[in-house]
This record gives sequence, C-alpha cells and structure tokens, in this order.
Amino acid sequence: MPSRPPDGHTRCPGSGVLRSPAGAATGGSHRWDPAGPVRDHQGDRPVLRPPVRPHLFVITGIVLAAGTSSRFGRTKQVLEFEGKPLAQHAIDAAAAAGLNEVVVVLGHDAERVGASLLLPASGRTVLNPRYEAGQSTSLVAGLAAASPQSEAAVVLLADQPGITAEHIRALVDAFEVRHPAIVRLRFRDGPGPALLSREVWDEARNLAGDTGAREIIVAHPEWVEEIPVDSDAPADVDRPSDLERLR
Repeated sequence: MPSRPPDGHTRCPGSGVLRSPAGAATGGSHRWDPAGPVRDHQGDRPVLRPPVRPHLFVITGIVLAAGTSSRFGRTKQVLEFEGKPLAQHAIDAAAAAGLNEVVVVLGHDAERVGASLLLPASGRTVLNPRYEAGQSTSLVAGLAAASPQSEAAVVLLADQPGITAEHIRALVDAFEVRHPAIVRLRFRDGPGPALLSREVWDEARNLAGDTGAREIIVAHPEWVEEIPVDSDAPADVDRPSDLERLR
C-alpha cells in the first residue's frame, strides 16, 4: 500500500480519472488557500514553507509533463533530483508561488509519472491522449482544464528544475500591475517561462507541433512584456548528461 501523502497534498492519480468536457482526462480538484502555508515533501517529512501573499487574479500553473523523453532514453519525469522526482520541482515552485491551481499534463508513461508525484490541494492532472503530436497539444489540454475563473496561466516544463517560485512571482506581479497579454522571463542567455493571459488562450488552442507558446510570441511580439533576469537560464534536462551536470 502506498504511503499516505502529507496533509495538504493528494497523490497524483494514474488511473480512475474523469473526462473533462474538452475530452481530456482529469483528476480530482481541490481548493487551496494561497495565503496559507505550502507543504513540500522531502523524504518522509513534510516541510512547511512561509505563506505567500494572495494574488489579485486567479492564476493557473500548467506543468507540461507528457513528453516521451526521447533524447533522454527513458522516462525522465520520475527520476530523482535533489530528493524528489524531476517533475515535482515545477509543481512545488508553482505552489510556493501562490498560484491558485496547478494542472499537471500527463501523457507518455502517465500512470508511472502520476504515481510518483505529490500535488498541492489545488492540484489536479489532465491526460493528453495526443501527446505524441507535440508539446502544443499538452498546452491545449492544460488550458482546457484550467478553472473558468482563471485569468492567466503560467506554463512550466517538467524538465527545468531550476525555475523557482521567485521566477513565477515575477511573471504574476507584472501581469497584475500592467496586464500584458503575455509576460516572459528574459535570462541573460535566452528566454524563460511565460505567462499567457486568457485573452490569448483562443489563439493558443490553435497551436500545433512542438513549438508551444513560442509561435504566438514570435507572431505577436507587441503582445509580450519581458522581465529581465540577471542570470543564465536554468538548464533543461534533455539528456542523461544534463542531469549529471546538475547533480
């Protein structure tokens, strides 16, 4: 029998999921108070993090964890890095940033990936049956699963563990103050994660292939506000050698 998750978390289901109106399978949903403490899970002990201030808008975190890990050669989302699965880092960063909900998009090896993860009380999973058609299909599935009250979505990759709650808060703060259609981090050596306001979701739903939201950003640079970050971008884990360097 699997161990019981710490209070405030639900274990990400690998089966027995429900179908959303958009046709994607989704796990249970729970409300979470972003002003309350956030629990991280390290080993067998929950670790409390300080509460963060509530955001002015309902913001969704979408973690793209459906990929095939073709360059890595095995399912990288479940591999341990700093005491937890690789995909868990993005989930924890979204929760610690005070996002109102966290949607994790599963696809390849979904049962195994789902069983390895712990979600905050606001978290749920969505199954993307078209994950092999590219990252854009996972973004579309995540947006379809977002709350109707959500005003924006922060899009995170499951293989970029160096993205922190502070990075995510910078995106949300810019959106709350100036309301741009898209906010994107700009590291010294290139772009980082982006926040997509609801006004561009219809366009995002028409994306195809493996480019994700980059296609919208390239087509409409006037929609984008970039937030400079005075450091290099955290590394993606594409190959085993990338993970070894991070360790």
